[in-house]
Amino acid sequence: MKRREIVEKKKAISEIIKAASAPEKDHLCLFSQFRHYQYKGHSFYLKSGRGDKLSSILKHHIQNILKINMEKVYGSEWPSEEKSKRKEMVSPEARYIFIYETANSDPNQMSESVGGRGSQTVCANDTETIVGFVHFRFTLEEEVPVLYVYELQLEPHVQGKGLGNFLMQLIELIACENRMSAVVLTVQKENLLAMNFYLSKLRYTISSISPSRVNQLTGPEKSYEILCKVFGVEAKAVLEVIFSIANSAY
Repeated sequence: MKRREIVEKKKAISEIIKAASAPEKDHLCLFSQFRHYQYKGHSFYLKSGRGDKLSSILKHHIQNILKINMEKVYGSEWPSEEKSKRKEMVSPEARYIFIYETANSDPNQMSESVGGRGSQTVCANDTETIVGFVHFRFTLEEEVPVLYVYELQLEPHVQGKGLGNFLMQLIELIACENRMSAVVLTVQKENLLAMNFYLSKLRYTISSISPSRVNQLTGPEKSYEILCKVFGVEAKAVLEVIFSIANSAY
C-alpha cells in the first residue's frame, strides 16, 4: 500500500509539472494587473515567452543584458558560464517574462494582440525596447515541485525602481497558481546586492540543498548559494534549513 501511495504521489507531481509547463500556457493571463508597471514617469509592460521561440534579435538582447550584469560577478569563470547559459536560454523548458520600457505612459494606449488566453501586449519595435527578463522553469528539487528562477536580469538604468520586487511578487503568484511548493533560485556569493535583496528584503532563506548546507567542509568553497521560499509544510521540511541561519554577512 505504501509503495502504491509513493507511485501515485510521483505520478500526481509529474502531472502538476506537465500542466504548469504546457507549451501553450501564458503565465501572465491570470495576472492582468502585472502586465504593466509604472514608476516616477517610467512605464513598463510585460510579455510571456518560451526558450525555443526566441527570435535571434531577442536572444541577442537578453544575452547582452546578462553579460552586462554578470560578467564582472563571474570573473574568470564567465566565458564557460556564458556558453552554458546560452544553451539554457533556448531550452524548450525555459519560460520567460520579458520587460519592456515604453515612452507611452498610458498602458491603455498600447496595442494588444487578440487571442484570448494567449494574448500578449505588443509594440511595433518591442525587441528594441526590452530592458529585462526573468527566465524560470517548473521542475523538481528533492521530489518537490518548484518554480526555479534561472535568471532575473534588468538593465542598469532601470534598476532601483522596484521592478525586481514587482517581478518576484509575480513569480511567487505564478508558482502558487501552478501548485508549486516553493520558489528556488541560485545567487552568486559575489553578488552582494542580490544576496541582500533576496535574503533581507524578500525573506528568502539559504536552502538545505545549497552547497554550504549540504557539506559544511567543502560547500563554503562554492561560489553560489541556493535560496528558497516555501509554501507548505512538506516543502519546508525538505528545502529549508532547520537550524537558524545568520544572514547578516550579506
